[in-house]
Amino acid sequence: MSRRLRAFVRAAGWSDGTFSPVFYLKSQISNFPGVGRFTRHPIVETTLVLLLLAAPRSVWCGVVPAAGSQAQEQDILSDEEDKKIREAQEPSDRIEVYIEFTQARLERVEEFSQKPADPRYDTGPYLEKEMGQYVALTDELKNWIEDKYDRQLDMRRGLRKLLEAGPQQLQKLHRIQESPGPYAADYRGSLNDAIDDLTDALDGATKALADQEKKLGQLKQQEKADARTAKERAKEEKKREKEEKKLRKREHKHGVPADTDQE
Repeated sequence: MSRRLRAFVRAAGWSDGTFSPVFYLKSQISNFPGVGRFTRHPIVETTLVLLLLAAPRSVWCGVVPAAGSQAQEQDILSDEEDKKIREAQEPSDRIEVYIEFTQARLERVEEFSQKPADPRYDTGPYLEKEMGQYVALTDELKNWIEDKYDRQLDMRRGLRKLLEAGPQQLQKLHRIQESPGPYAADYRGSLNDAIDDLTDALDGATKALADQEKKLGQLKQQEKADARTAKERAKEEKKREKEEKKLRKREHKHGVPADTDQE
């Protein structure tokens, strides 16, 4: 979601900082084969926002589960995942949670995509759903990084983790793409979206980390310099007080010369 749209959604009270109604609607639409890329287009995002704005609050509240509701949790996250994401309010912690969630879905896709076709199971739609959730979670990861970057919050640890795990996930996605299984047609569109989305996320994370290393590194250096200056001042003050104390002690011991003695 673009920066302006995300700010608009939050200003309208449609998000609690985890998942917005726009994200929910996108995730629902993306469950239909072949439309994953369509839901990521800026025009589609804008249209979803305008539809929510035009509809009475009672209507869109009925269509889109409230953030954190049981229906939304069941659709996107397990109860355990929902708890983890709500507890991870520190910027880097949330990034690591998103990485964990995308990794879990990628592993399931990697496992089931190569299984022989079996008419007893709806493996194709299952893989499409898992890959769609991977894309949606990656979108939320990007939104989180952009938001915390705009607020100049330190997320260097999380960005380093993403730049470590992300390329490995990208390799797996390419491997799945290069070795299509019997269900490839079901999730091909979402797979392409996942590769594009993760590549975009890694590019953004690389730039954000470089910028934060520079800015926050300079800030850290300034803080260290200020701390050294304060320490030196305190040391000088302590030394001065010690010298004054010695002087008063000598004056008290020998007495201060009277005026007549000075004459």
